[in-house]
Amino acid sequence: MSEFLELTASGPVATLTINRPAKRNAMSHDMWSALPGLMARVAAADDVRVLVIRGGEHFSAGADIAEFGSLRRGPEGASHYGEAVHLGERAISQLGKPTIAAVSGFCVGGGCEIALACDIRVASVDARFGITPAKLGIVYNFTSTKALVDAVGPAWAKQILFSADLIDSATALRIGLVNEVVESLDARVKELSEQIAGRAQVSVRGAKKIINSITDGGHEDDFVRALYAEAASSADYAEGVTAFLEKRPPRF
Repeated sequence: MSEFLELTASGPVATLTINRPAKRNAMSHDMWSALPGLMARVAAADDVRVLVIRGGEHFSAGADIAEFGSLRRGPEGASHYGEAVHLGERAISQLGKPTIAAVSGFCVGGGCEIALACDIRVASVDARFGITPAKLGIVYNFTSTKALVDAVGPAWAKQILFSADLIDSATALRIGLVNEVVESLDARVKELSEQIAGRAQVSVRGAKKIINSITDGGHEDDFVRALYAEAASSADYAEGVTAFLEKRPPRF
């Protein structure tokens, strides 16, 4: 695991903090490589229902440029480095539990890749976003490009990738790159994560699987029908119906 990635939990909400302030939370090869193991820990923690990924003053300024002259030098080095980034991003996006990116300050390049891998993005007013491979002669990964297109559409995805410009939080909200822009980031993310953690998890996780299948071009099939059956026979469903009939909040 990386010393710059801190995984903590408070009740049903886990928080992964990118903590490398001296480099504006730039992601090193070791940090990318640590993500699959960290996501496996979150997946295995039965008491954790939601994961929040956050930075500090800045979410993340992207990949560590200092490594470009060493670990990313030449086609072989670039390929090896790119594989670590891809596996880290996939580990976040494929986590079965809901994820929220709490974005402040710079969210650039690999930082934006991490935020887009999350299910929900909440940004502070001062957040700035950009994806900058066009400044470095890099072609952005297919799955990460798809995540961008799914969020903002092809026209804005092209503008973001072609120009490599930074956009402000108001623009990010307008084009669908983030769900919300708020004055008090910590308070809103705490409220939202706890709200999701308090819902029926059979519903939340089932919805995530189905939405991901839809965006990947899937159709209703046996796996979706299995989710319906699982929900109908779950303790969550029994509690939800009972609570509704008794006119009280459900206790999932």
